[in-house]
Amino acid sequence: MRIQKLAVCALCAGALIASSSAWAQSAPVSTTSAADRALINALIKKGVITDAEAQQIESSVAKSSAGDDVITNASDKYITSLVLTGRFQTQFADLGTSINGFNNVPPTTLPAHPVASEHFLLRRIYLGTTVKFIDGFSGYVNYDFANLSFDAAYIEWKKNDAFFVDAGFKKVPFDYEEVTSSGDLRAIERSPVTRYFDEPNNGRRLGAASYRTGVFAGGTENGFFYNVAVTNPERNEYSGDSSSGTTVNGSGGVGNYSNSTNNNLAFYGWGGYNAKWTDGSLKVGGEGGSLRDQGGPGTSVGVGNNLTIYGAFADFKEDGFNLQGEYLGANDQNAVTAYGVVRKAKPTGYWIQPTLYLVPKKLEAVVRYSSLDSDDRGVALSDGIRGATSGGTMDKMDELYVGGNWYIIGNDVKLQFGYIRGTSSGAILPTTSSGVIANGVATHATADGVRSQVQVNF
Repeated sequence: MRIQKLAVCALCAGALIASSSAWAQSAPVSTTSAADRALINALIKKGVITDAEAQQIESSVAKSSAGDDVITNASDKYITSLVLTGRFQTQFADLGTSINGFNNVPPTTLPAHPVASEHFLLRRIYLGTTVKFIDGFSGYVNYDFANLSFDAAYIEWKKNDAFFVDAGFKKVPFDYEEVTSSGDLRAIERSPVTRYFDEPNNGRRLGAASYRTGVFAGGTENGFFYNVAVTNPERNEYSGDSSSGTTVNGSGGVGNYSNSTNNNLAFYGWGGYNAKWTDGSLKVGGEGGSLRDQGGPGTSVGVGNNLTIYGAFADFKEDGFNLQGEYLGANDQNAVTAYGVVRKAKPTGYWIQPTLYLVPKKLEAVVRYSSLDSDDRGVALSDGIRGATSGGTMDKMDELYVGGNWYIIGNDVKLQFGYIRGTSSGAILPTTSSGVIANGVATHATADGVRSQVQVNF
């Protein structure tokens, strides 16, 4: 009898909550309706429920109704759609670094290897929204709560597929791997070459592309595509500005104001052709950028330190096979202090990445190789491999990634895992006029280990 009574109570509460919810969508309610009250009274008279149980049911109905909110304004005739998006990525990395060579240092006096990195982290916690209006206008915001930074925030006007204009904050059209969504990366993290060219300038990396604020335009037509951008020269994805918000390597956030080192605009662009057929496609393109006064030795930027970047990329797909690759180069007019003299540097690098489905649409094998020559500007393992310790500043760097992706629910829920091995080598030119590389300078270092990531995407 007790079980029977509980079942009836649950059914009654469910029915009343459902009916009250439906009623709440058309009119606000503050008390139980007359029909609902009559049903409860009948159940009390028949001894099915007690007065106390009736009060509990009414309380549940009131709580449920209180939670019904209108989420859109039906009278707004300008909004056509509102979409919520998100991406959650949890990562584990176990990376160790060893220094294998020093200039003119006896083996008995070699320093200890750097501390290994073994860590869980929330790599990305994206929440975003897209609002579409009439007449081709839309607004898009995507914020990363794991890093307190914007991924995108812009207003768009789109005439058709052949022409759109964006105003605001997003990634510039340079470096194919960088512009590839983090949710679609096959090797978990981007290559050392991409990171060297695009991550913020730390005295070695160039900080030449990725997130910028400006005006963007592009489109596609009959397989041809193009994108151009005129932006502020500095990378600035963090909230606030240089006086009140987070700064990275001395650079302020999206609200930052210009100063003598970043008054000039930067220019970017790429274009190419994307051929498609029944079981595959081939996309090829070229890219370039000009950042006036954004080069210089170390983190010093300013007048006369012009930086130009260029590259080419390809992306081939056929059934379950995919082959991507890219070549990047830069010309920094005053990038290096060598032999006591400031001189130019021309860093170059490339990456190539074949992937193959071992189980169609479920299990994918991934291999990526990348190689970077800093032309004596310098590079550390930590510059190219996220989470690795430094190992010293050297001239060149190579990385091999071997891993796999398990698509549990397509790309929306997936598990990624892989082994990483990176090496840096070659002493950079001395900064003094004596021309002698100082004793104790590292000439070879290695970082290797594993990285895995779980992703939920919607």
